[in-house]
Amino acid sequence: MLNLWQRRCVATCRQTSLFLASVFCLLDIQAVWAKSPFLTKDDTETTLTSLQIKDEKSSIRRVRDLERVSTRVADLFAQQPTNTPAISITEVKANPTDKGVEIILQTSVGQQLQVINRSTGNNFIADVSGGQLRLPSGEAFAFRSEKPLTGITEVTVTNIDANTVRVTVVGEKTLPTVELFDDNAGLVFGINSAATAMQPSQTPPTQEQPPSETPQDEPAAQQDQPIELVVTGEQDGYRVPDTTTGTRTDTPLRDIPQSIQVVPQQVLRDQRINRLDDALRNVAGVTPEFTNGANVYYRIRGFEASNNNLLRNGLPDPGVGDAVELANVERVEVLRGPASVLFGLGNPGGSINIVTKRPLSEPFYAIDATVGSYSFYRGAVDLSGPLNDSKSFLYRLNTAYRNSGSFLDFNSSENFSISPAFSMTIGKRTNLNLSAEYIESRDSGLGFGVPIVGSTLPNPNGKIPRNRNLTEPTDEANGTTTRIGYELEHKFSDNWSLRNAFRYGFNSYYIAQTRPETLDTTDNRTISRSFSIYDQYFTNYTLTTNVVGKFSTGSIEHQLLFGVDLNRYINATPKYVSFAAASIDIFNPVYGQPIGELNFEAINSSTTDSLGIFIQDQIAITESLKVLLGARFDTFNQTSEDLLANIETTKSDSAVSPRFGIVYQPIRAISLYASYISSFTPAQGTFLFGGSLQSAFDPERGRQYEVGVKADFNDRLSATLAFYDLTRTNVLVDDPTTGFQIQTGEQNSQGIELSVTGQILPGWNIFAGYAYTNARITEDATFPVGNRLPNTADHAFNVWTTYEIQQGNLQGLGFGLGLFFVGDRAGDLDNTYYVPSSPRTDAAIFYNRDRFRIGLNFKNLFDVEYFENTYFGGRVGYGQPFTVQGTVSWQF
Repeated sequence: MLNLWQRRCVATCRQTSLFLASVFCLLDIQAVWAKSPFLTKDDTETTLTSLQIKDEKSSIRRVRDLERVSTRVADLFAQQPTNTPAISITEVKANPTDKGVEIILQTSVGQQLQVINRSTGNNFIADVSGGQLRLPSGEAFAFRSEKPLTGITEVTVTNIDANTVRVTVVGEKTLPTVELFDDNAGLVFGINSAATAMQPSQTPPTQEQPPSETPQDEPAAQQDQPIELVVTGEQDGYRVPDTTTGTRTDTPLRDIPQSIQVVPQQVLRDQRINRLDDALRNVAGVTPEFTNGANVYYRIRGFEASNNNLLRNGLPDPGVGDAVELANVERVEVLRGPASVLFGLGNPGGSINIVTKRPLSEPFYAIDATVGSYSFYRGAVDLSGPLNDSKSFLYRLNTAYRNSGSFLDFNSSENFSISPAFSMTIGKRTNLNLSAEYIESRDSGLGFGVPIVGSTLPNPNGKIPRNRNLTEPTDEANGTTTRIGYELEHKFSDNWSLRNAFRYGFNSYYIAQTRPETLDTTDNRTISRSFSIYDQYFTNYTLTTNVVGKFSTGSIEHQLLFGVDLNRYINATPKYVSFAAASIDIFNPVYGQPIGELNFEAINSSTTDSLGIFIQDQIAITESLKVLLGARFDTFNQTSEDLLANIETTKSDSAVSPRFGIVYQPIRAISLYASYISSFTPAQGTFLFGGSLQSAFDPERGRQYEVGVKADFNDRLSATLAFYDLTRTNVLVDDPTTGFQIQTGEQNSQGIELSVTGQILPGWNIFAGYAYTNARITEDATFPVGNRLPNTADHAFNVWTTYEIQQGNLQGLGFGLGLFFVGDRAGDLDNTYYVPSSPRTDAAIFYNRDRFRIGLNFKNLFDVEYFENTYFGGRVGYGQPFTVQGTVSWQF
């Protein structure tokens, strides 16, 4: 007899007396090499599904060793408990194995579930009573996998009511046969296609089925190579296994030859993060550059992230840099290194992608209320669900309001956001998503740091207090952001699809600000200032269309991506007026002094139009060897205008950006990778004060070599280790003879990055990272070669960990602890001063009970005095002192 009985044993465990419930549903295909001359490989292709529920003490017996029990529906119903709250299944995963695909259901409660199966046509259906698909945040979701294996059309896992999850396996040609067993702790369903019933010692026409107690539409099953569908009893909210940022296709992170860090929704919730800069604190090697009103800029791997490096759902969006609400944000993704081959023009350090929340097929309603130090008040509402009975029209609405003070004198902010989204299913193969967003922000008493003399360096007059604000109480920055767009996806077949997306974005700012400038070195206490009033508009149009197709050339599998991007980006300043302002004493400030004479005024704008054509092929040579090839052609035209001086400058150029990567997986859990990638971006023209426009420049280039290791310690915990060498050329530098800029600069960044994310033990999560960044000047006409790049620390690391008690009277009580460290860093390119290292400790305590959550978050727990960022002119900004925020959340 052939050895067809190949099954994986999925074991559950007791950790600190934790009760884990597991449901195993095994789907797989195996070619049966029959010894009999009557059977061929094609004759013996089969599929198998097995669904099992067990506790940690039960051992899984092989099907042939189990006693058969009744399959009558009445008997099954008799086993079901009544009036039991639904168990939350927090995630469904599909992981490839050497024998098929492993589909995992995860739940946070170890409790016995009940299963009833039936058949309709080619569909095998198993209803899991007492469960609900809900994310750790409480949001309902659904799972679907098309053609996971030969002979299986699709597998879906959905909520069908408030207490039942349905698992549906659709056979391609025939109904899978079913056999029911009892393994002392639950039920097992073995499902085969009709071909599986053929015995290898018999010819097909004369084959006889062995007697069975199961009904004829559920004959006895034989087992081939399985795929497991498991309810493990554990949450996994800190690990995100897949992303589209690295390839613009749904690809596991372990198969992408580039370092990508994802800050998931659960981390955002546990840390009570409301702003992008706080989210990026969890990514080592990403530092804020400087703050201008509501805008925050960043450095990644030593290089600044320009507006072209900011993405929203994979589309360029310069407004992402606004330090505003994240009420409608699902997660934040950071792609380290160049990304021009994917997203077009951009600096080589890396890209930041904001992924927004999508409409849900099940009703979901949530309310958050937060109160904290320095008059912090915030409320948020998240609503979602279907708008019709067929659930083909879904909606989601996120809105939030925040009003807060600050540790800085007379600094406050107010923010309102509303974000509706709709999803429509048009026929069987077409989906249309519509989204819009409106954000309004008001900031007063803007802070622009304090001089280094008296903060990072000694001052004979004393130390500047960290609450000192050297601007004016009447300063303000008001802004609005409007976005509207759509995403259309159509599937021509199971292997080919088309995606088209468009977004319009408009950011408008009115800013009246007093900016501190130069400290008088004769007394080390008087600083000069200027006052400016200006309007600024950013307008962005993005249109992208791409086709994704899967095909094979022999035994080699391909996933081909081909697409076209069109972008227009307009940066306009219709009014800019600057005046001299009265100087101020940094130790004894007097505010409200009159404004001085007019310094200058300007009216200018720049428009950049770009076209990108890209192609990418993800090639699976074998199961363990994968190659990524890509190239992109970009062309742009940039027009800059000084309307007061009546000067116009136009620049256009084009380039091809290649990408190559290889991934080798000696074992399933380990991915070794290497890659080469380049970048291309126009050097932005800058208007000189006084209305003169400098010359246009050649585009900046970047190239990166990266090697690394990605490891999945298990299906809940993973790590990435990356080594990179990144060079940026055609860098604009100051010409020491003319005062203008020239392009003779080159900068290089070499480093090591390590990240660890996921679940260590049930209830114990970790999100940690370390970055060593050696970023220096390698060619320059002004600054010494070897100088460190500004605001880039050699060493930075972060660790955030939480633990939630899993059982007993204190079940749901949790604690969080975080350490964020940024080493000392140069304050400017000339390295005239350094910003000292900044350690910060955060903590949290929370309690989850059903759909209710209450928590306290403590930031800068030990009230350490540190510096968050740097400003032009030799100034630094203090980080926030010890603060407390309390949040109450309710989902219903």
